[in-house]
Amino acid sequence: MTVLAAVLALLVLPLAGAPAVGAEKPSVKLSKSQAGTGGSITVTGSGWRPKTLLMMLICGQSVPSRGVIGGTNSCANADGRAVTTDAKGDFSKELPVAEPPEPCPCVVHVATVTGEKAEADAIFMVAGHSVEPLPEEESGGRLSVLTDTRLDGSSGLLTSFGAPPSRTLVFTVGNVGTAAVKDPVFQVGTSHGVFAPTWEEQQWRGTVEPGKKAQIELPVELAAGAHGDYTVSLKYGGKMLAEQPWGVGRPWGVTLFWILLAVVVPAAVFRIGMAVVDRLRPRRPYRRSGSGRRRGLRLPELTLRMPRLSMPSATKASTAPESRTTSTSASTPTPAPASTRTLPWFTPDSDPGIPAAGQLSAPQENSPTTPTRKGNT
Repeated sequence: MTVLAAVLALLVLPLAGAPAVGAEKPSVKLSKSQAGTGGSITVTGSGWRPKTLLMMLICGQSVPSRGVIGGTNSCANADGRAVTTDAKGDFSKELPVAEPPEPCPCVVHVATVTGEKAEADAIFMVAGHSVEPLPEEESGGRLSVLTDTRLDGSSGLLTSFGAPPSRTLVFTVGNVGTAAVKDPVFQVGTSHGVFAPTWEEQQWRGTVEPGKKAQIELPVELAAGAHGDYTVSLKYGGKMLAEQPWGVGRPWGVTLFWILLAVVVPAAVFRIGMAVVDRLRPRRPYRRSGSGRRRGLRLPELTLRMPRLSMPSATKASTAPESRTTSTSASTPTPAPASTRTLPWFTPDSDPGIPAAGQLSAPQENSPTTPTRKGNT
């Protein structure tokens, strides 16, 4: 076991002394250390993440040891350039020289746009630009972000109907100064897309002793109905500490509400219009009975108005037994004269042409009114 441990130690010691692969810090180099407005310089970098989008800016009132003191407000943002690193994490890009809004000393500031935050500065002098000393650094406590920021919380049902989305920005800071920091005031900014962030001051209640760390939680809220890609930024003492992306979903409840409103309102207007038309149209006149109710045509009255026809006696006589004996003969009754028909205003009992028995005469064998036709025998 002792020999095996010694062999492993000999193998591990060379590896421990070797530099770790991928541990190189991002760096920036300039082709010129000084140039005037209207010129350009070539900026090269190495040690960045592969295929990462970077932003290059000329910033005033800054040095690499203290960073960009005023944040991006101290930079010539309109003349900045974007560049993407290659597969090895290197890049090379020309940058036009422009005067920043703050006096020099100046730097060329390069920082990541998306993903994990990384930045690097290189000293640069803008010829002809004013130079002023940097503001004195406050002695005492200084806070630094030790962990990545995150957004805690989730959207509720009301957010789907346009309520303001809200989250909690959580991060851990450490006091790298020599004095305690009591009730620090942070600046939290929210930006949508390429627009500048809107800053809001928030004070955290507590004390961070020198060499200690503390977890900070700050509420973040967007406007009502906000959706899309947002970025939450954090500053302390005029220095940018962290940025956190935030994707906000679309409030589909608002869309559903407008769809229902577009359907319900026209339907309600149509119903109201039909009710008004039904109220204003003229009514048809109708007769009323003496009791004030409508009088309609009843079934007995309709039956009395229809004429009734009675079967003539000649037709009855045609059904004698003698006419049925022949198999090939057929009887054709003759129509009765109009005078024998029963008129609608006479009942069978009051008709003078019909006897009381209801029969005109007895059937006869050789009745001339019953023609017969003999067939083949």
